[in-house]
Amino acid sequence: MSQSQVTGPADLVLTGGTVHTVDPARSRATAVAVRGGRITAVGHDEVHALIGPRTEVVDLAGKLLLPGFQDAHVHPQGAGLELGLCHLADTVDPAEYLRRISRYADEHPEAEWITGGGWSLEAFPGGTPSAAALDAIVPDRPVFLPNRDHHGAWVNTRALERAGIDARTPDPADGRIERDAEGNPTGMLQEGAVHLVGRLVPDPTPEEQLAALLRAQAVLHSHGVTAWQDAIIGAYANMTDPAPAYHALLDRGLLTARVVGALWWDRERGAEQIPELVARRAELSKGRFHAGTVKIMQDGIAENHTAAMLDPYLTGSGCGCVSDTSGISFVDPGELKKYVTELDALGFQVHFHALGDRAVREALDAVQAAQVVHPHDIPRFRALGATANLQMLWAAHEPQMDELTLPFLGPERGTRQYPFGDLLRAGATLAAGSDWPVSSPDPLQALHVAVNRVSPNAPEGTPEFLPEQRLDLGAAIAAYTAGSAYVNQLDALTGSLTVGKAADLVVLDRDPFTGPPEEIAATRVLETFVEGERVYTAPDA
Repeated sequence: MSQSQVTGPADLVLTGGTVHTVDPARSRATAVAVRGGRITAVGHDEVHALIGPRTEVVDLAGKLLLPGFQDAHVHPQGAGLELGLCHLADTVDPAEYLRRISRYADEHPEAEWITGGGWSLEAFPGGTPSAAALDAIVPDRPVFLPNRDHHGAWVNTRALERAGIDARTPDPADGRIERDAEGNPTGMLQEGAVHLVGRLVPDPTPEEQLAALLRAQAVLHSHGVTAWQDAIIGAYANMTDPAPAYHALLDRGLLTARVVGALWWDRERGAEQIPELVARRAELSKGRFHAGTVKIMQDGIAENHTAAMLDPYLTGSGCGCVSDTSGISFVDPGELKKYVTELDALGFQVHFHALGDRAVREALDAVQAAQVVHPHDIPRFRALGATANLQMLWAAHEPQMDELTLPFLGPERGTRQYPFGDLLRAGATLAAGSDWPVSSPDPLQALHVAVNRVSPNAPEGTPEFLPEQRLDLGAAIAAYTAGSAYVNQLDALTGSLTVGKAADLVVLDRDPFTGPPEEIAATRVLETFVEGERVYTAPDA
């Protein structure tokens, strides 16, 4: 029997395949009916009674229907801009980087700055490329290229000169200028130091921002993503505030996704910015865009030693020697508690970047979640009602992990990374996101890693990364649908295929539950719907 709301003939019926509802009361069906953008029936052959003369019928032909994926941590405008600039994200070959940069500079003689980004830390010894390499190909214009995680940037000498950075320039409190033995800047800027140059890069025009966001929306829909949380609404380093572009899309009727905007917390300021955040929430929230979250970046990343750790980093030299740094807490932990308490009282959700175990503890002390977690803190997620926002794709052996992370964390702390299984067993709510353009926006690649703990493109023989922390496919899909809907405060409307909810749907080319786990990443999205309207169709669908 079906769950149904009897409302007359359906606008759309999808039938003849497997429906994975992500509804614990009824996980599987074979047909779904949609009317007025809402799901009106979930069941089997009896749903066919809702097919009328004008009903569009989609034959799933044995394929899988899911709720639309939701990305709980993504930067679409930045990703869309990078795709249209000097794009370095799909290779780790330093020579190829230089070829692309040189070609881009030659093809854009009018560009005042050469920018774009997406290069990988593991491409360079210690993750630190040099200004000299850029000077050899672009000596006459400043070059500013954030790496793929956007916690650092590669710049040339002209860019350093524009910013007035030399051996006498002090490191900012929340960052570091990489230097040679004489103290001269080498061309790599970490964390807050990125802003010293990034603030000088001209902002993209409003039309360029609009085009970038449309480009990113199309990419996300092609991966079955129907809603997301934009993790920085505001200006940060070289990232332009995407709020105007979202409103331009709304005004033109072009925003086809549901978006939660996380308003950026300026870590150089304190509680005096809270009334401004309240005003921005009221000003920006309309239609499918709601700015009800505040994003606080509490630390950096382990690879450049800015993730805040409980104990110092190792030197990475193989001797097990302890370094003189344990990372940076960007916001004073005592003040953080006050800020989060006030934000919570005002109805804000708080979205933390907290990667190191100390930062996670500081965030949990102020109530929220993140990545490298001390075992003592795992039970606190459930107790505090904090959601663990998983970047599943990162939980695998790959060069950045093996060459830049594990050597500096050491064997014990290395086993604390991405403890998805422990979090689930402890009763934590799991959500999932990509952090695109830091990594791929494809949920199916992320699901593959969550289940297998091996990257889809890993060389044969690559070991599983902490296999005891794997998730089963059902739990991983639930995190990327219902869990992210919960953290995006959209769970009353989306996240599962149940009667009355919005018809945000994705059709896959196969049922990955029935195939071998090592083939999950081969699954493709064929169609994506938002409120029953088709927003993506694969060319060969």
